[in-house]
Amino acid sequence: MTEHAKIVPNNLEAFWMPFSANRQFKKAPRMFVAARDMHYTTSDGRKVLDGTAGLWCVNAGHCRPKITEAIQRQAAELDYAPAFQMGHPKAFELASRLTTIAPEGLDHVFFTNSGSESVETALKIALAYQRAKGEGSRFRLIGRERGYHGVNFGGISVGGIVGNRKMFGTLLTGVDHMRHTHDPDRNGYSKGETEHGVELAEDLVRIVALHDPSTIAAVIVEPVAGSTGVLPPPKGYLKRLREICDQHGILLIFDEVITGYGRMGTAFAADYFGVTPDIMVTAKGLTNGVIPMGAVFVKDQIYDAFMGGAEHMIEFAHGYTYSGNPIAAAAGLATLETYQEEGLFERAKALEPVWAEAIHSLKGTRHVTDIRTIGLIGAIELEPIAGEPTKRAFSAFVKAFEEGLLIRTTGDIIALSPPLMVSEDQIGEIVDTLKGIVGGLD
Repeated sequence: MTEHAKIVPNNLEAFWMPFSANRQFKKAPRMFVAARDMHYTTSDGRKVLDGTAGLWCVNAGHCRPKITEAIQRQAAELDYAPAFQMGHPKAFELASRLTTIAPEGLDHVFFTNSGSESVETALKIALAYQRAKGEGSRFRLIGRERGYHGVNFGGISVGGIVGNRKMFGTLLTGVDHMRHTHDPDRNGYSKGETEHGVELAEDLVRIVALHDPSTIAAVIVEPVAGSTGVLPPPKGYLKRLREICDQHGILLIFDEVITGYGRMGTAFAADYFGVTPDIMVTAKGLTNGVIPMGAVFVKDQIYDAFMGGAEHMIEFAHGYTYSGNPIAAAAGLATLETYQEEGLFERAKALEPVWAEAIHSLKGTRHVTDIRTIGLIGAIELEPIAGEPTKRAFSAFVKAFEEGLLIRTTGDIIALSPPLMVSEDQIGEIVDTLKGIVGGLD
């Protein structure tokens, strides 16, 4: 027994856990107490292979020395500095460093504390930008069915996951949704972009005609829909969205909270697909999940539109107490250095075909109805139990934890996104473990 393994909370009731079956968990807790590289350690001393990079965020692996040391140094030197009307060097250094890896033209960064806050920030920037350039009639925001854009009111309004929306009233007004791109009949067992469905981008043309382009501020999509169950875009789909937005003066926002920072084998999915948005939303892998932080990238013309008027006046009335927090900025810089020094983006690119082949080897396993892979992301869709949706996948999640593997489930879909340092042997271990678990489910 390690010292860590002896740490057990004495009261589980006080913590209302997010996105969790609280009652089930508190009857049989699953506790992590330590982590290193590709593995967690549980409270009973077992090693668990991380098949999900924590929650899509620990792209460089756990407890990496450079990141840990940077946080320790910064906490001892400057713990906090106010973000309003004051600054500290590391926030500016991180923003500058980020623009060097961003797609060309995305040269300004607004810091937040999470993906949800990054989405809210992007939506507010889009609306304020349209007003700043004299087009205040553009108030509509267009999302997509099955989209996930965090859990704040703006995000769930433009998002399209029913369970995240149904409890919270009317949400934002002036929002519409394009059709989703999931087409298992034509695109089953896909590797990379899907062959069919580019015509679904024309749904935006329908929405533009319905509302008139003069009322639409922005369109927001995930380049790869993640939390809904990993839906790669059809070939040419994102380029067509870009064309439609350009034609009608609509901003295109990419939500890269999951796909950013190497998950696709490139710095961002925008690079992978060769499409540059006007605004790019990021978080998660920015600090390797160690400290909460998000970053919203915008094109020069958006930033410049706010920079008129008297110099002493606040140009954009938005921000957070912890925007560009010194310790988070230090973690972000060290994370970017770790990615670069270890070639993790390039590693993910090289592993993509290996990953795809391994995950798709589960085709034919009992209960498996579809498999999708792109970058270092995978989804294994399971046939639901009649009358008990999500139960089969949740059973797989619990069983996997018991057998030393962390997976993520959404509905009856198993989602996988290991740290970019994953080895080919560990990919094999993930697949072998899942084959036994899924095939043995009721």
